[in-house]
Amino acid sequence: MDDPILTIEEREAINSGRWFSSLSPSLRHDILRCAYVKRFKDGALICARGEPPEEWIACAKGAVRVSSTSITGKQITLTYVEPGIWFGDVSIFDGDRRTHDVYAHGATTLVCVAKADFKRILASHVEFYEAMLWLQARRIRQLYGLVEDLNTLPLRARLAKQLLHLARSYGIPSLSDNQEIRIGLQLAQEELAQLLGASRQRVNQELKGMEREGSIRIEPGGLVVRDRNALLRIAETDL
Repeated sequence: MDDPILTIEEREAINSGRWFSSLSPSLRHDILRCAYVKRFKDGALICARGEPPEEWIACAKGAVRVSSTSITGKQITLTYVEPGIWFGDVSIFDGDRRTHDVYAHGATTLVCVAKADFKRILASHVEFYEAMLWLQARRIRQLYGLVEDLNTLPLRARLAKQLLHLARSYGIPSLSDNQEIRIGLQLAQEELAQLLGASRQRVNQELKGMEREGSIRIEPGGLVVRDRNALLRIAETDL
């Protein structure tokens, strides 16, 4: 469903994104001038693997779930894209088809730029090339970091790092205790396990251990980070 107007909160999410906010005012203006808004219900397909790239996209509200399908037909969640993050440019650059299925996770708002407009902005702003190179370099660093963690850290440390990331990206301060942060992204333990490349049973065991230690609280609606410093210690020292 299309709606041409972003809410104040959605526009703030786009404008305050670390990468987008670093661009010059004229470049930000040219990007938003040709952008259009799409809204999706929870679980709706945004784009499918094998489709030709037609848009460059940013999440303005909700979350975007990037997934793949195993040889048994099971859908595997690879990552979530939070508000303020842009994606979909790789396929536009290399001209190849989309490599993954992308779904809305919760009520989701996207800001989209058509492929032709994306290329036109590239042609008129040298700065845009440099900014996109920086964005790709940051993604590569993150990817290498994930591979390194998967091969060198125990599950407990990787889980702590993932919970800290989710708290930064989707954290909601608790009204009853300002030290606590509720993770606003609704994740089943199976989905959390997929992000970590582990079984749901092992992740459940680690979560219960962290809850006994007082670093998190498990609730029917999700997870609450009770002690961020404790998670930091686990992530940094549990080697």
